[in-house]
Amino acid sequence: MFSMQPIGYVRSPYGQTSEVPKGCGAHHDAEGVVEILPQFADGLKDIEGFSHLFIIWVFHHSAGYELTGVPPTDTEPHGVFATRSPRRPNPLGLTVVQLLGRDGASLKVKGLDMLDGTPVLDIKPYLSSVPMEQVKRGWLADAEARRDQSSPEK
Repeated sequence: MFSMQPIGYVRSPYGQTSEVPKGCGAHHDAEGVVEILPQFADGLKDIEGFSHLFIIWVFHHSAGYELTGVPPTDTEPHGVFATRSPRRPNPLGLTVVQLLGRDGASLKVKGLDMLDGTPVLDIKPYLSSVPMEQVKRGWLADAEARRDQSSPEK
């Protein structure tokens, strides 16, 4: 067994899960603050040099899990590990945010998809060496293509 403790909390404009954009074409442009607890503030040294960060957090309002489910982006069921569902065996979330600035132990960020008060477990600089042309979107690409084919021409 292992245990974790929050290093901080998210201050977000979202109070309920229904407010967070979901589905194909959802844009995560919300700005907010990741407030780091005082005892962990020294861990932010030199973070300002990164444009984007991984935020590892807890789905603290989620209870239980389902190994398969139908996500809001499709009509077909998929395995939980092939989705971003909050109903997971270990209710962990991962979000890439843009770092807009730092004020002491507070990080101003853009791209939040978490609720206000979400516990943060870790922060890591976003570094990716995977070229975009090599990234695959799995079943989501198929769901987006079906959606695009069924939408009326503009």
